[in-house]
Amino acid sequence: MAQHFSLAACDVVGFDLDHTLCRYNLPESAVLIYNSFAQFLVKEKGYDKELLTVTPEDWDFCCKGLALDLEDGNFIKLADNGTVLRASHGTNMMAPEALVEEYGRKEWKHFMSDAGMACRSGKYYFYDNYFDLPGALLCARVVDSLTKQNNGQKTFDFWKDIVAGIQHNYKMSAFKEITALGRLSHFSVPGHRPSTLAENCGIYFPEIKRDPGRYLHTCPDSVKKWLQQLKNAGKILLLITSSHSDYCRLLCEYILGNDFTDLFDIVITNALKPGFFSHLPSQRPFWTLENDEEQEALPSLDKPGWYSQGNAVHLYELLKKMTGKNEPKVVYFGDSMHSDIFPARHYSNWETVLILEELRGDRDRKPEESEPLEKKGKYEGSKAKPLNTLSKKWGSFFIDSVSGLENTEDSLVYTWSCKRISTYSTIAIPSIEAIAELPLDYKFSRFSSSNSKTAGYYPNPPLILSNNETLTTK
Repeated sequence: MAQHFSLAACDVVGFDLDHTLCRYNLPESAVLIYNSFAQFLVKEKGYDKELLTVTPEDWDFCCKGLALDLEDGNFIKLADNGTVLRASHGTNMMAPEALVEEYGRKEWKHFMSDAGMACRSGKYYFYDNYFDLPGALLCARVVDSLTKQNNGQKTFDFWKDIVAGIQHNYKMSAFKEITALGRLSHFSVPGHRPSTLAENCGIYFPEIKRDPGRYLHTCPDSVKKWLQQLKNAGKILLLITSSHSDYCRLLCEYILGNDFTDLFDIVITNALKPGFFSHLPSQRPFWTLENDEEQEALPSLDKPGWYSQGNAVHLYELLKKMTGKNEPKVVYFGDSMHSDIFPARHYSNWETVLILEELRGDRDRKPEESEPLEKKGKYEGSKAKPLNTLSKKWGSFFIDSVSGLENTEDSLVYTWSCKRISTYSTIAIPSIEAIAELPLDYKFSRFSSSNSKTAGYYPNPPLILSNNETLTTK
């Protein structure tokens, strides 16, 4: 494989939406997501009201790359070889001695090779994006609460209530029902009969719609010009998001403007990633849309436009027709290893650009507590810490130490998350803005097995990797 990657060599440029093209104000969106689930658990499922109270310090628990064992309520951080580096029961971190007693120095019981290990399972759940992380804190606090109430409860069955909370807050009809309440167009999903509107909209969508500026960052002019530059250079532009059509439209109009559809040749909503990449066409056909409502399943994808669901196989066939090439080169930008980067690379063999906001937090974000009170914005009360900054409880997202045996020193190892970045990403960048002013033929150093683990990070590798270039790999 070539040592460098260039956008100029790509025929098609695709984008995820949430946390990729659309960046969120993380301290605000985290609190909103947490509250939307906590209120559901307390009001609808009878959980302890203490879940509704969160201190700024509590947010330090949040760290991408953690796995929750759904049976025993333990959160774990994995090394690249599958051993457990750190663990907690609920929010209570395990001491090194307890960690060794619980997990030893062997592979975690659910660990498999990269390609074989799903990030979602009936037995565990990996937290790999900023929509997920507030849920990690909530689940940890649920474990704390149940353990306290039930005198050291050892096994747990709360996940079904978390799933119910997801369905309540993010179900397909919720945003539509909010639209109806606002006296805008209302339409129902085929086979779905919405019940009382005000009761079934959840908290998340109403709040985003009420005050998008509080939760969303508009795209800088540099990014808008860059998208147009790609278009002018003859690139086919794709938007592939698991968000539903109406929510996608709200976000894009806010961050890009009402003419955003002029930028994209193909828009695919409700893509249900990673299934969009892994499922067969017969399992996941494309659907036509009318007024953001799914209409007709398609046997193939014959022309550009705005669609719902679908699959990468039929999309690629259309891209062949549009480019006139047997093997058009596609690059896809996304923030989720589980939903975007791994499946796009593993199943479709696309080039992949990982949006990794930890690179922002790693270098240029100052601790919030150092900021004078009078300079804090109007929304900055007791809000969450930025989720892309270092967790004191869990340490670095990229590397960690393994306690040495008696008379030996600790050793540093790559985390499982870090290994997956260099395995499945072509490059990793903190934001699209970071590359928007580069020429399209700029040659990025790519991740590859022959390069160092830091080669594909742009503009710079994480400081902690730069400062610890010689690590133990297993």
